[in-house]
Amino acid sequence: MKYFSLHHQAPKVTFREAVIRGIAPDRSLYFPEKITALPRSFFDQITSLTHQEIAFQAIEQFVAGEIPAPELEQILDAVLDFDFPLLELDAHTAVLELFHGPTMAFKDVGARFMARCLEYFNRDDDREVTILVATSGDTGGAVANGFLGVKGVKVVILYPSGKVSDIQERQLTTLGQNITALEVQGTFDDCQRMVKKAFLDQDILSGKRLTSANSINIARWLPQMFYFLFAYKQTKERNLDIVFSVPSGNFGNICAGMMAQKLGMPCAHFVAATNVNDTVPQFMENQVYAPKPSVATISNAMDVGDPSNFIRIRQLYNDQFTELQKHLSSYSYSDEETREAMKALYKQFGYVADPHGAVGFLGLRKYQESHQNVLGVFLETAHPIKFLRVVKETLGLDLALPPQIQKVMDREKVSMPITSYQDLKEFLLHP
Repeated sequence: MKYFSLHHQAPKVTFREAVIRGIAPDRSLYFPEKITALPRSFFDQITSLTHQEIAFQAIEQFVAGEIPAPELEQILDAVLDFDFPLLELDAHTAVLELFHGPTMAFKDVGARFMARCLEYFNRDDDREVTILVATSGDTGGAVANGFLGVKGVKVVILYPSGKVSDIQERQLTTLGQNITALEVQGTFDDCQRMVKKAFLDQDILSGKRLTSANSINIARWLPQMFYFLFAYKQTKERNLDIVFSVPSGNFGNICAGMMAQKLGMPCAHFVAATNVNDTVPQFMENQVYAPKPSVATISNAMDVGDPSNFIRIRQLYNDQFTELQKHLSSYSYSDEETREAMKALYKQFGYVADPHGAVGFLGLRKYQESHQNVLGVFLETAHPIKFLRVVKETLGLDLALPPQIQKVMDREKVSMPITSYQDLKEFLLHP
């Protein structure tokens, strides 16, 4: 399998090269040269398969020739060692919980998969790789945990000061070892711009091997297909068209779901639910892609004004808007609407959602206004404990700290403040 740049101004590369590079030399994202649908028999028999067997068949073609089958199976066994439960709230509404991993966020799967791929690629290589990653919340903790102590890997995480929750900040600033947190005076978009600029800075690249663990990296992005296939397995016997509503920020998660559909997964539609950072909802209305500065919200992991992965979604449909429109709807919601959705979920179902899951629920309800006979699945992408202040203010609840969170609460925060790209460059050149 080869990967090409979506700007088409860089050479094609292997899976290994794409993972290590992170972003193509022409500043664009890598995309698989070919997507081969899985046989119909795979989906007919999916209820009899384990999570590891499902994941292996889904990802094998994308790593072919780079990671042998036995090693790939070992990687997946290590990555998928927790559950992905689907809870039915009523006859037409279910929630897919993706927060049962070590950092209680959906990004645990992609971060751990990428870490183990790099560990495999570096097994006979003494050269250090620097993981450079921007986070709007959960990515940082998942990457820090996934790469902690991995041989030959140094992790540098950029996060916007004051714009992540206390628990999210502790998860990425308290681990030490090979993990360094840079606290940026700015927004997530500022962090992401710095990361992308560093990947093209020859002063840095001449002496370091850089890669990214954001969803721009294919090893972070592609494994997110697994969740959707696991959900399909759990809903297959319902014999209803399935619709996924995905809380969306950088659009990697929903793009991976659409990849699962390209592999043949039966799915009626996708809903990209956003907060007031509505670049994609506006595009779906007027076909004009107009990035804008991000706005801080209570669903901070979606505070993205220029979502990197939307170019991959457009590629999936050959940038044909009418085709894209058949598969994707997108709606945006305010903080006030998000809080009301959290209240509605708790009042109607006794379900405590985090702000991101609540936005996903709103997107699903909007779609179901005109499509009633579907099974709607919204994604709960982080445990509500990670947004404890918002949950308490909105629902009046005090949540018990899960073990995964308890272990970071008493650790000391260690971060380095930076204000500009030059600060980042100086740190990378002279750590």
